[in-house]
Amino acid sequence: MEPTSTYADPESSTAKTWRNVKDDNNKVENGHNGKAGNGATQFDWVTERSSCSLPKVFTALRVQVEADVKTRNALRPGNSPYEFSVKEDNGEFAVLLKAQQLQQSVVFSLADHAILVRDDKSNPMFEVTAAFSDRGECRLKVNGEERDFWQVRRMALEELMFRGL
Repeated sequence: MEPTSTYADPESSTAKTWRNVKDDNNKVENGHNGKAGNGATQFDWVTERSSCSLPKVFTALRVQVEADVKTRNALRPGNSPYEFSVKEDNGEFAVLLKAQQLQQSVVFSLADHAILVRDDKSNPMFEVTAAFSDRGECRLKVNGEERDFWQVRRMALEELMFRGL
């Protein structure tokens, strides 16, 4: 039986299991379930890094934002006079709030160097860049601070989705 040990992943509430892996020469290497770490020679950093490109991060954000909008609409009280939607157009997407006398939006645009987030008057809110960490994780950066995807979505959409409704 191969020895294993468990560690707590700071990114989630679950524990991860490390396992000892034998290479072709029957030498033991420490590896674990998919993320880079000390001795994790089987980690496919090239594929993981490729998935951290700005276009792929932009696509992932769009899919996650669409799920956020669906969840937020499901949380509205019955007969709500407002609704959220996602509109995609020419390399950008927008989250729209439509109410009787009100329409507001937050726009996400893919640029060469960053994902730009702005309000419906084209005022910049912030820029998002992607960084591939030494832990083998795709992290987002806003104003020099590393952020998770959900944190970036909250920064962009919280005001639109929850203030004044």
